[in-house]
This record gives sequence, C-alpha cells and structure tokens, in this order.
Amino acid sequence: MKRFGLIGFPLTHSFSKKYYDSKIAEEQIPDVQYELFPIPAIEAFPRLVADDSLLMGVNVTIPYKIAVMDYLDHLSPEARAIDAVNCIRIERPHRGNTVLTGYNTDVFGFMESLKPLLRSSHRKALVLGNGGAAKAVTYALTLLGIPYTTVSRKPAEGQYSYNQLDSIIMASHTLIINTTPLGTYPAVEGCPDIPYQHIGSEHLLYDLVYNPAETTFLKRGAARGASVKNGLEMLELQAERNWEIWNGH
Repeated sequence: MKRFGLIGFPLTHSFSKKYYDSKIAEEQIPDVQYELFPIPAIEAFPRLVADDSLLMGVNVTIPYKIAVMDYLDHLSPEARAIDAVNCIRIERPHRGNTVLTGYNTDVFGFMESLKPLLRSSHRKALVLGNGGAAKAVTYALTLLGIPYTTVSRKPAEGQYSYNQLDSIIMASHTLIINTTPLGTYPAVEGCPDIPYQHIGSEHLLYDLVYNPAETTFLKRGAARGASVKNGLEMLELQAERNWEIWNGH
C-alpha cells in the first residue's frame, strides 16, 4: 500500500485530489490512495511523515511552499533556484532514516506546455506579476533561452510597471505570460492592465489561470488575433511529473 497527498491550509478545493483519484481509478492502479492533509501549521509536517509509514510523497500548496524546505534533506536544482517546493518524495529505506527530497514541477509543467506553441517570432517575453508562480516561469524561460522582463504594479530596476507598457515594448515582447490570479473564478471580469490594443497575431498569451478556461486576459488577446493558452495542461503535466518522482522514475 502507498499513500500520497497534499499539504496546505486551508484545502477548500483541490485540483490534485480530483486528478489523482481519477488517474488511480481510470488506470486501475492497485493499493494507492491520495489524501488531503490540511495542516494548520507547518510544524505538524514532520509528525505527519513519521506517523504514516505508507506516505511516500506529497504535493505542497500555499502557504507552505517555502516554509516546508526547512524540513527537507535535499532540494532539486530548480527548487533551490526558485526557493519554492511543490512536490516532495519520501524515501523510507529498510535501514536508515527517512529521506525527503523537494522538487518544483511547475517548471516542467510550464515549459513542456509552452514549447509546442513557440515560434521564431517569440524572442522576448513579458512576465506579468512577480510572486512565487513568476519564479517558476522565469526559471523555465531561462532554460528555454527566452529573455524576459517582469511587469509589476510598482516600477523597479530591471522591470516594467504596467503604465510603462507602450506600443514599442508590446511589439518587441510577443510572448506575454500572466502569473497573477487576476481573472480567476469567481472574479472572472478581472485581467492584467496591459494595452491590449497593441497585441496582434504575432503574440502568444499564456495564462496560468485555468478556471475559467478562457479568462478575460485570453479573450481580449484572442480578439486581437493572438494565440492563447491557459494553465490546465501545465497543471496536468506537473501532476504527471510528480507521479514519476514519487514512483522512482
């Protein structure tokens, strides 16, 4: 018997739970469970691992993606670079101590979902937002060799503020990635405040939001002829990568 799960707080809704329950049922995988572990403080995590000898891996969501790293034995290169973990592999050797290794599979999910859409014209990117999700995106863009500039509400050295975006900047940055929660259900009317009138058919707009399937950001881009992509495939790909990590592949 193996158990996997999700730690965070609160856990009111979970893509992971639905995804893995469906995977286990559809692929008829025996002796595997996926559970939710809404722990109110990260200090409870070591006890969770110690008390459940069947627990072989967990996903990590807010607010523990950074705090959980203090309890891990190893970090993958991307988790160390991004300073955030969303996947932990738990190894329990017959002799010796339990070993916990942290990964960030958001990088893999984003990169692999983006690559098929890239064209030669997508030479520079704008990354909207500068939170934790943006770190995974910018790390992936670096691996792909795509220069980027971050856009945030406040101007800062090396990045743009939204009111600085003009026709010249928009024309030279044909890949635009929304890492903010703007437009997420139920506040579906929200969208990043960029000059959509300067978007054209050469642009690719990617939204990490997946609910709704077509955000206002994507709708407004598509109306200008841009290619668009939401974040659902990114989630599915990182979920599959988690599964491979937990099961030793």
